[in-house]
Amino acid sequence: MTQLIAIVLCVVVPTAGFAASDNAFKITYDGGSLPKVKAGNSLKLYIEEKQIRLAKDNEDVIVIPAGSITELSYGQDVHRRVGAAIAIGVVTLGVGALMALTKSKKHFVGIIWDDAGKKGGIAFQADKNEYRGVLAGLEGISGKKAVNSEAMTVKN
Repeated sequence: MTQLIAIVLCVVVPTAGFAASDNAFKITYDGGSLPKVKAGNSLKLYIEEKQIRLAKDNEDVIVIPAGSITELSYGQDVHRRVGAAIAIGVVTLGVGALMALTKSKKHFVGIIWDDAGKKGGIAFQADKNEYRGVLAGLEGISGKKAVNSEAMTVKN
């Protein structure tokens, strides 16, 4: 009897884990043309076969057809952790000094679209462990190559 229970649990538990998993990327909205979303709000980005969906609280905010994407961009914001170093340095001087030498990177992705005259664009921050997957998924369904915004230089 215990072997039967063990076999059932070995099948049911992993299946339940897969059913509960979500194939969305967690992003932070930075700005753009979504009127009902404020900068800093957490959203979920679903990259599907023919569209991109942004959802907040399990409700779709916008659905962008893949064919309407005109441009993808990518950029980083790198800064030193001075504030955290000062806070830690008050308690432990050595660790605070080391903390001041570390850098933090934020990864931003931009999407611009034109859906039958409805133009729009968004910028969002992706997790450091997921931004490559976000870019690969967006490039794959849109057929557009993401432009690195740091590589573009403006000459006066």
